[in-house]
Amino acid sequence: MDDNLHSPHRRLIELRIEHADLDQLIDRNASDRPQDELMLRRLKKRRLLLRDEIARLEAALDPPEPA
Repeated sequence: MDDNLHSPHRRLIELRIEHADLDQLIDRNASDRPQDELMLRRLKKRRLLLRDEIARLEAALDPPEPA
């Protein structure tokens, strides 16, 4: 059971959820308070880092097939 809590597949799901949450937060803040550019840039940077981590994890879980 404990192994399932720390599995790469579960981590991937958690990262995707966090990425989606950031998407919603960025969209909401961009329309509600466009004057807070620093916070918006930080959120976007975090979202990019998450996207990169998701891509690395997906590549590790499903490596490309040899040609």
